[in-house]
Formats: sequence, structure tokens, C-alpha cells
Amino acid sequence: MTENTPPGASYAAAGVDIEAGETAVTLMKEWVAKAQRPESVGGLGGFAGLFDASALTRYRRPLLASATDGVGTKVAIAQRMDVHDTIGQDLVAMVVDDLVVCGAEPLFMTDYICAGKVYPERVAAIVKGIAEGCVLAGCALVGGETAEHPGLLEPDEYDVAGAATGVVEADRVLGADRVRPGDAVLAMAASGLHSNGYSLVRHVFFDRAGWALDRDVADFGRTLGEELLHPTRIYSLDCLALAEAVEVHAFAHVTGGGLAGNLARVVPDGLHARVRRESWTPPPVFDAVGSVGRVEREELERTLNMGVGMVAVVPQDSVAPALALLAERNLPAWVAGEIAEAGPGLPGGGAGLTGDYAA
Repeated sequence: MTENTPPGASYAAAGVDIEAGETAVTLMKEWVAKAQRPESVGGLGGFAGLFDASALTRYRRPLLASATDGVGTKVAIAQRMDVHDTIGQDLVAMVVDDLVVCGAEPLFMTDYICAGKVYPERVAAIVKGIAEGCVLAGCALVGGETAEHPGLLEPDEYDVAGAATGVVEADRVLGADRVRPGDAVLAMAASGLHSNGYSLVRHVFFDRAGWALDRDVADFGRTLGEELLHPTRIYSLDCLALAEAVEVHAFAHVTGGGLAGNLARVVPDGLHARVRRESWTPPPVFDAVGSVGRVEREELERTLNMGVGMVAVVPQDSVAPALALLAERNLPAWVAGEIAEAGPGLPGGGAGLTGDYAA
């Protein structure tokens, strides 16, 4: 080799730091250890997460439910604010609350984090949020993967995704086939924007209005960044408690597509869900997106949750005990509408919003 001969290629020279990845695993172990269930087997570091399936023997006919999701462009807010320990709760919420819609109890979850460059403390903060979310959801974090993608992502960029598995007794699966005319539609309050519609939100506040993340917004009672990064509420344990205590026919997780779009997914042909806007006042952030961006109400409602993160469809005699139970669990909830027979202006298998929001 001559003086001018370049050194041999290496993984590190290509931009991948194996030692940083190993350090990240060491730092995250503390948080993963907090997100376990009695059925968890083994520890972090294996090629696969293990879960003792003998726990399922108490079921007569257990059905496994699976869901996967990410948090979309909300990660861009975390990156700009350099706050990384809450985005994991958003990830868990988006996954487990899809599971619980059919009545399934979330059992375990795995995560995937890809980054332009692995900063161990940052990865550990992300996993901390995931682990704390799993604790709130009652499921175990049994494993995951962290990948470094130099050249595809900038050093400060990352994305997160996750998958979870749950279980439900076959004869207790919830859904459209249980919904009946006269059922009540109960709305459960969202904690904010949750994790949908951030491409619109970012376009409105940053591109159109030029607002800074540290801008104090009086209506929010905090900065714009704090409002946008506020974590998604996790409903799984509340929904499971509700289904155990009273008769529930269906749940609907309000994500992309808005309240009407997601509620329609659990309304059978021949019936229609009518939701009254006057039954609640959306939090100020929704009005801000609409007024600052001059976004039409219809566009807002099919993009954002408007203050409702989960819906339960229950028979009328379940309404009072359901609301009482949710109040005991400190989850604001209210009767937002009802299930009606389809007819003129009420398309079967659909849902619609009527009236104006309460002031």
C-alpha cells in the first residue's frame, strides 16, 4: 500500500456505528424492564421476544389480534424540539388502541427505530416513552430493533414504528354485527391532536403562519411546541374495563379519517350513526388550525379528531354505568349521538355530524 492509497472500507466509515448501537441497548434496558408482564420470558438482547402463551389456556377459544402503526410526521416536532421521551407513548397508543377496538387485551409489543445516526441517549429516550406507554396500556415490551440508515436519513432524523399482539375470546369480539338501532354513541375525550393530521398542522402553523415552536399561545396555555408534542391518550385499559363492566357493542378509535370516518367502520348496512356537534366543545388547538389556516370545517373533521379520541357504542341501559365508570377512571366522556335506521339523508353503514359545536 502506498502513501496515497485510501484506507480500507469499514462499516464505521460508511456511517454505521456498531458501538453506539450497543450503548443504546444498554441504556434502554432499564426502561424495557419496567414494561413487562408475568408472561414475559427472557430479557432484552435476544433475536426474538418471548411470551408465555400458556396464559391463553384460560380462554375457551382465544383469537389473536395484531396491529401495527407509526406516528407519522409528529416525529418532526420531536426532532425540532429535541424532546424524544414522549413520542413513544404516541406509538403505543396508535397500536394498542386499534387492538382494543375489537375487545382484545394487548399482550406484547415490539418496536422499530430507524435513524440517520444512532445517538444512544436519544434512542434510550424514545424507548423510555415506548416502555411508559406499554405500562399505561397494560402490555409488555418484549423486543425491538434499532437501525442506522446513513445516506437515507439525515443524522438528526429518525422514524418509529411498532406492532402489538392481543387476545380476545371469540364470542366476545366487538364490532358492527353487534350494533343495534337506538344504541348510544359515547365519546371519550382526546388529549389533543394525538398523532394524526400533522402534515396539515405543520403546513398551517409553520409554512403558512410562520409560527415558532416556542411561541406562547394564550388559548393553549402553553407554547405551540408543547401543544403539538403532547402525547396521545391511551384508552386500552379504560375500554377493557368498560367492556368488562357493561354491555358494549363496538368501539371506534378516532385516527386518520376523523370521527365520522372511523365510526362508520363499525356501523352495519341499514344503520347510521348520528353525532351531535353541540354535545362538546373541541379544544382550542382545533379552532386554531382552522382559523389560522382557513381550513374548512369538513376538511378539519376528516383530518383531525376534533377532541374525540375513542368512541363506544352501547345499548341505552349501559349509558349511565358506562359514564360513571369512565368518570371514576378520570376519562371525560359524554353521550354524543345515537344509532338510527338508515333512510333519506342517513346512508346505511355511515356516520355523520350534525349541528354546530358548543361554544
